Amino acid sequence: MFISVFDIFKIGIGPSSSHTVGPMVAVHRYLDRLRALPGAGGRAARITVTLHGSLAFTGKGHATDKAVCLGLLGARPDTMDPDQVDPMLDALQASQTLTIDGFAKLQFNPEKDVIYDYGPALPLHANGMTFQLLDANGSVVDSFVYYSIGGGFVVSEAELRKTTNEPISELAKQEVPFPFASAKEMLAMGKEAELSIAEMKLQNECADKPEEEVLQGIDKLWGAMDSCINRGIAQGGILPGGLKVKRRAADIYQKLIKEGRTNPPFEHSVVDWLGVYAMAVNEENAAGGRVVTAPTNGAAGVIPAVTRYYLDHCQGAGQDGIRTFLLTAAAIGGIIKANASISGAEVGCQGEVGSASAMAAAGLCAALGGTNEQIENAAEIALEHHLGMTCDPIAGLVQVPCIERNALGAVKAVTAASLALRGDGTHFVPLDGCIETMRQTGMDMMEQYKETSKGGLAVNIVEC
Repeated sequence: MFISVFDIFKIGIGPSSSHTVGPMVAVHRYLDRLRALPGAGGRAARITVTLHGSLAFTGKGHATDKAVCLGLLGARPDTMDPDQVDPMLDALQASQTLTIDGFAKLQFNPEKDVIYDYGPALPLHANGMTFQLLDANGSVVDSFVYYSIGGGFVVSEAELRKTTNEPISELAKQEVPFPFASAKEMLAMGKEAELSIAEMKLQNECADKPEEEVLQGIDKLWGAMDSCINRGIAQGGILPGGLKVKRRAADIYQKLIKEGRTNPPFEHSVVDWLGVYAMAVNEENAAGGRVVTAPTNGAAGVIPAVTRYYLDHCQGAGQDGIRTFLLTAAAIGGIIKANASISGAEVGCQGEVGSASAMAAAGLCAALGGTNEQIENAAEIALEHHLGMTCDPIAGLVQVPCIERNALGAVKAVTAASLALRGDGTHFVPLDGCIETMRQTGMDMMEQYKETSKGGLAVNIVEC
């Protein structure tokens, strides 16, 4: 089993990897399907996209409709300029036509052809999308379903039935030196090979590309994360969506800078730094800015915050440590994804912020010199103390409680890493057992607490 670091971490735009990035990816997969479909170009007149389950219930708040439109206009999440979103959407609204390679102009009315199905979700996953190509008479030329399963991963029905939550791709089938599918296997392989988790992960990544390319790619990911923090601590104003949530990261950051110059810092001020880094990222995400799925957009602030904490507050920190951090975090994220889920619509926020916190704890522990056993322990501690966390965004927006939740996830990650480093790696609950518990808890969790905005804070707090 191999899930690349570049699959776990993807550069995209906010506010959601499953509801924004995933639908954009699904659009391109469907367009590729149409281009390969004999005779489709000659009959095509109109496209419709139906959103099911969580994509319907929180689609407006997560900008799923906009993501679909942008994808149909050719935009891709990793290269999309957030400043071009509104002009592109305005032009589409005015023309109500699409220009797609291989087809005549297609009719597309964004208000009518993105359809919200508020009935039961499709049976295989909460985040289903049905694409239909229609002819001039309204008859169906082609119909196909894709699922956005979290973290920007998209699968067809056949792929989902075959693999549960891992997409079929050459990367997933690729032979690698250390094909660990569980934490137990990871520890055993590391012990036999006398290699760290990061070293094994790097060798896996280098199975199909040069090491220099892999390391440059990791550096690019960190650069995007760090830039997102820097943008977030420089922006003020009100977040879009109607809740009138004020950006706070910039104000908190300036207060921390001022206090550091004039007063001896409190011992707990490091918690404030962690919080402001995480909030900066998630405020950028909520505003539709460029973020890195880590492993999702809703949890995008945890890993950058803990990595920045490592870089700014830990002695001996450097670029090699950041690479170790992200390689180790990706290894843990891949195990979680393969054996449970990173999708809030599938298992609640334990699968998003919980997974991110576990990945960050493992990454920090590794960067600070922890053994493989201590790293696995750190991940388990962080994940264990997110078990049962619901996903209940108010108004379907990735703002409340999501932004602060990332700050707390970062704090838990550092605490977990510290506790693990104080021990020798032996512990009572194995990470694999904790991951399976998360999966079972997610399956037992009521639908209203899994990114539908039909329960929890979403219905008990009056929107202002």
